[in-house]
Amino acid sequence: MGKGNGRSEVDKVTLDLDRELPASEDTENPQPAASPESASPASEVQRLQAERDSLLDRLARAQAEFDNARKRATREQQDYRDYAVADTLKSLLPVLDSFERALQIKSDASDLRSGVELIYKQLQSALARLSVNPIASKGEPFDPHYHEAVEMVETSEAPDHQVIEELQRGYKFKDRLLRPAMVKVARNPGR
Repeated sequence: MGKGNGRSEVDKVTLDLDRELPASEDTENPQPAASPESASPASEVQRLQAERDSLLDRLARAQAEFDNARKRATREQQDYRDYAVADTLKSLLPVLDSFERALQIKSDASDLRSGVELIYKQLQSALARLSVNPIASKGEPFDPHYHEAVEMVETSEAPDHQVIEELQRGYKFKDRLLRPAMVKVARNPGR
């Protein structure tokens, strides 16, 4: 194409476009060639089926991710529990070792008693490090949150509803009750 008529190539393309477009169309804001009403029903059904399939696929993937996250959280909780139990058991193993050494020694009853007392103190110390503490009972007012009354004893030597004897010690883990203390409680209607 030569420049014989004085027009540039851009001008020629513009003129060609002007001839192809109808005069009523707006060249700055062209409309889509086919409106949704003019699309064929078969192509619309295919488009909707493809969209549905895509959404179902996304839903299946989201459900699988959720199931995997739930299983992972359950497994991590169980691993944590197992680790905590193992750590607790490690702190009790020295007590078991002391019992084994005490049973191997041939000695008189007083030596055996002092050895068992040392082991008992070692076990109390291990439990205290784990935040397990005994519940004070004897001489304390009866508290149904921490004490389990096994027997009510008529007596004038103690105030009414006071613990007079501890049959089995109760324990707390931090502020949580592990086991209530089994106690005898005074009944003194005169006081």
